[in-house]
Amino acid sequence: MAVTVAIMIPSTLSSRLSLYGLVGVVAAAVHALVLLGLGLFMPLWLANPLAFLAASLGGYLGHARFTFRPETGGQSFARRWLVIQYVVNLTVSGVLPLALPNALGEPVRVAMLVFTPTALNALIWSKAARFSQRRRDCRVTPRRHADDLGLSPATNQAILELASQGRLDSSSLLVNGPVAADGFHAWQKLRQTHPQLQICMHLCLTEGPSSADPALLPDLVNSHGHLKRSFGQWLLLSLLPRRHPTRRRIEDQLGLELDAQIKRFRSFCGDAPIHLDGHQHIHLVPIVLRAALARAGSNSITWMRLTEEPLPTGLPLRYWRAAIRHSGLLKWLVLQLLSRRARPAIRRFGLTSNQSFAGVLFTGQMAGAPILAAWRELSSVEPQPGATPPLLLAHPGAPLKLDLVKAGFSVSQRFAASTWRQREWRALQDL
Repeated sequence: MAVTVAIMIPSTLSSRLSLYGLVGVVAAAVHALVLLGLGLFMPLWLANPLAFLAASLGGYLGHARFTFRPETGGQSFARRWLVIQYVVNLTVSGVLPLALPNALGEPVRVAMLVFTPTALNALIWSKAARFSQRRRDCRVTPRRHADDLGLSPATNQAILELASQGRLDSSSLLVNGPVAADGFHAWQKLRQTHPQLQICMHLCLTEGPSSADPALLPDLVNSHGHLKRSFGQWLLLSLLPRRHPTRRRIEDQLGLELDAQIKRFRSFCGDAPIHLDGHQHIHLVPIVLRAALARAGSNSITWMRLTEEPLPTGLPLRYWRAAIRHSGLLKWLVLQLLSRRARPAIRRFGLTSNQSFAGVLFTGQMAGAPILAAWRELSSVEPQPGATPPLLLAHPGAPLKLDLVKAGFSVSQRFAASTWRQREWRALQDL
């Protein structure tokens, strides 16, 4: 048996090196042919990058379909690897000739100019192959989660129906929502037949009536007693020095509101440990996170949601354009940074969190190809010890009939009234 293994390994390595070389030769031929063709009617400085792009595409397809077929199953690499390979090689080709000292001698310089891109390509495609292998091998079951239970009868209807059908695993209760009590009691009744259902506290600091006495929160509420500070304003407050008078004053008021919302959640859920997340992900803003973690021990807050969202693969470009147009990519970037900043602090306080997440990049439009791509991505993440399963977030809802502006939820009015709420409802039913 040992002899067989010793023979098989070089044979496999030899085959892979042969395929790698063959694909490389084909890519080089593509580069040359395209360069010659384009050079007939455009300047060389423009033709060469385009020819190199064609060669990169040839390598991208060839290595995925042939060289690394055992890892990819014959499927293409994620498109990001083509972008990485192209950008890295263009950068190296432009910078390396300028960076190499003449003292090395011409033979050494030529060798480095030839073999450095080759070595980088081998590294990039090998990493792409391992990425593909992980996606094929790892299989976990993400949790399906809906936010905003208690926002409106329409939201409650969709969430409760999905949960009764086994299409949801958890939901977040908006304790200052207009129909929070109705939503919670219906959820608890449902748990009698679906005991696996979980509920989280949905901390809200950007809209709706305050849970603390409005007179004690002059910097947080408007003349109607509704919470008024936006996500961006809370984020800017976090940039103030901790001893700044404005920050200290608002932190005191924030503590009162946090305590009041926790107390209201306790009035629904009793003394069970609290899983906490935030309306518009407000709990990840540093000033809010710090206040929430300071109360974790005394209030049995044992879990907090993070929004570290891997970029899905296999989506048509029009969805990426939509993510940019609707600011989803910007939100994703901000929340990626906030989540990575928050994770060490959450662990330091002894709380757990979800290992991965989806629902920011295409927030409000989690239906069709985006929700399927997000589900596949979360299903392929590698399990992490001490973390809860990946979380897929959606905002399902029936057609809205309640005027949320009058109820103090003007920020959510347009979002909740969108027909996307019904699309997300149907998407979760079909997932």
